[in-house]
Amino acid sequence: MQTLNVGTVGYGFMGRIHTHSYKSLPMLFEPLPARIRLVGVAVRNPESQRLAVEQGGYEFATADWQELISRDDIDVINCCAPNSVHKDVLIAAIEAGKHIYCDKPLTGRLSQAEEVISAEKRSCLPRTRMMAHNYRFVPALMRARELMDEGRIGRVFTFCFRYIHSSNVDHAKPMPWKTDRTQGGGVLVDLGSHILDLARWLLGDFERVLAHPFTQIRERPDPVTGQMKPVTGDDATCIIAELKNGALGTLEASKLATGANDELTLEVRGDRGAFTFNLMDPNWLNFYDNTPPDAPLGGNKGFLRIESVQRYPAPAVMPGPKLTVGWPRFHIQSIHEFVRRVVAGEPGSPSFSDALAVERIIDTCYERPGAWAEVPV
Repeated sequence: MQTLNVGTVGYGFMGRIHTHSYKSLPMLFEPLPARIRLVGVAVRNPESQRLAVEQGGYEFATADWQELISRDDIDVINCCAPNSVHKDVLIAAIEAGKHIYCDKPLTGRLSQAEEVISAEKRSCLPRTRMMAHNYRFVPALMRARELMDEGRIGRVFTFCFRYIHSSNVDHAKPMPWKTDRTQGGGVLVDLGSHILDLARWLLGDFERVLAHPFTQIRERPDPVTGQMKPVTGDDATCIIAELKNGALGTLEASKLATGANDELTLEVRGDRGAFTFNLMDPNWLNFYDNTPPDAPLGGNKGFLRIESVQRYPAPAVMPGPKLTVGWPRFHIQSIHEFVRRVVAGEPGSPSFSDALAVERIIDTCYERPGAWAEVPV
């Protein structure tokens, strides 16, 4: 069996989740597409370096991510660094001929994302480069994609996608880099990239958008000095969007949603059917079949709750298909798909080009707020 040697840049929250996912593959899949060897991790904080080795199982830790790129015994660069670092890491990894698994977004800045794509196009080596848009790997949403492909929804009329948190409601919360637009932050980048990717994956490309990014809490304390600093990124954004297929919809990303934890909701309504989904109730997809005839007492009309739970296809073997699904499982499935594609010599999906398309939508929203604007191809 082939062994893939992994080097991870960043060992914060997402670095740990990705590490956990690689380590979980042998327990959840039979047969395993490849053995995973966690070779090195690059992170500045000495305590994080210690944890990455002792807790994560990496053979060594370094403060210099370029050391991972330069090593011949590392096949995969797993990028979990802050958005502002993505461009340099990704371009260097592409030029070194590495396979790449990158946490979203591609960079957080359109100009930087375009530089990454240009580097990818210059590369002549067939390598797998894939984005960690983990919500494509929720069983209920995989079933929703099947319903779309089967024509069960028909022509889509309207849609409504929301991803909302309450994580920035506290005025006294120190300003994290994810609220700093100069560092590639903003809620439209952080949460919005997920729903924009899902919209493209399920419904198709965007034609034009009317967006309103806004910042309610305009100053926050600096996490180091405690002094108040202006917030440069949005903490909520609402979008009206027209798709190339004629569908009209709304998208909302917010970290000011008091009472919400991790609420990603989708509604899609077409002439043959509809579906709804809520990440807080992830084991079910609600599907409405609009094709049965009407009857005085309703006939067979009504929403059907499809029990998606953990019904992943083979080679997934654990946990059992009837058991409830949890958030880390989506990341594990996504990384399994990445590893499978590396071994098979296939391009990544979602690809870097998919991520570029999302960043073009985000950039259009930021650059033309309050006005209808066409999304560039």
